[in-house]
Amino acid sequence: MIFDIYRLLLDYFGFQNWWPVHQGQDKVVEITVGAVLTQNTSWKNVERAIENLIYKDTLSFEKILKMPIEELEYLIKPAGFYKRKSLTLKEVSKLFLNSKEINRQNLLTIKGVGKETADSILLYALDKPYFVIDSYTKRVFSRVGFCEEDISYDELQKVITNSIPKDLEIYKEFHALIVQHCKIFCKKKPNCLNCPVAEKCKTFKTSLFTF
Repeated sequence: MIFDIYRLLLDYFGFQNWWPVHQGQDKVVEITVGAVLTQNTSWKNVERAIENLIYKDTLSFEKILKMPIEELEYLIKPAGFYKRKSLTLKEVSKLFLNSKEINRQNLLTIKGVGKETADSILLYALDKPYFVIDSYTKRVFSRVGFCEEDISYDELQKVITNSIPKDLEIYKEFHALIVQHCKIFCKKKPNCLNCPVAEKCKTFKTSLFTF
């Protein structure tokens, strides 16, 4: 069933080709910074903050670590929570510069890096097969009747990865497709008309369009 949903979303939306990176920028740096900045804000705000860093030629782990904290706060301010995120970015930069290997364990030692952020960095920046679980993922799979919305991060991640091929590109595409689907159809107030996974959705079948 889970892989059927992936196929339905892919057929409808096509490949999303995440994560977008600005031309000429280091993929690992930009995606890692973006993964931290996107916490509790919109991607539009993250783009503004990243563009500030690019404009000032400071989008590198070395420059983020060396620059005064006040300057970093100013540059990433559009992404919100800039005081906390600036500290997290410095710690993440230190980790990347000083560690022989970046893994889930050492990422999670950093204050401000939770499982979703760590797995986003591992999957999109470092090309390691960690399926990202976010509120959109829980929303989709709870509405189709596969799980409860309060299912734990680790439990849902395990269930999904045991149900689909262990393929890096599928992991990336599936997460990106879920995000796109939730922006258009599976919103907080669902828009079920023409939903590509309606045939699999328990919520749709029991609602009779009474949202």
